[in-house]
Amino acid sequence: MMLTEFQKKLEYVTGHRANRQKYADEVLENSELFTELIRLSFQVLDKNSSKACWILEFVCYQKLEWLEDYLDFFCSNIKNLKDESSIRPISKICQLLVLSHYKKKEIPLTEKHLEAIIESSFDWLINDVKVATKAYSIRTLYLLGQYYDWIHPELKIIITKDFPNHSAAYKAVAKEVLKKIK
Repeated sequence: MMLTEFQKKLEYVTGHRANRQKYADEVLENSELFTELIRLSFQVLDKNSSKACWILEFVCYQKLEWLEDYLDFFCSNIKNLKDESSIRPISKICQLLVLSHYKKKEIPLTEKHLEAIIESSFDWLINDVKVATKAYSIRTLYLLGQYYDWIHPELKIIITKDFPNHSAAYKAVAKEVLKKIK
């Protein structure tokens, strides 16, 4: 299979914020690259898919509405991610989508989209992933729990059970959300 120019560029993406922003800017300046970026983000067997997810997160901060045409694909594939480096930025994008859907009324999410985000967020919360992903999941589920009455009780059980075993960062988010739930 021939690599596209954009795929070749992913080789040079690093975790440094400025570097990720540089490649996100390229996509923002060339919107036709967005389709490829989405596709590459979920090619879980590609060693650079996590780098595509990093860039996707940065693009979504500025152009979340671009994701609208890809919501079915995005939401049906989030459960397939296994690499922590891919899951963290996608969990943040899920949070952005839910905020946009409920608070800003900008991104229309279907019940199917919301179910996929809820399921993935709970999975990330109960599985062994890093604290940033858990924090995004807690906040996403808290917001969703304002519209689905069963989520807050479940979220409270999980947070309370896991609280003693986690870092200060997890505990800070957990305390913040537990206060709001009560």
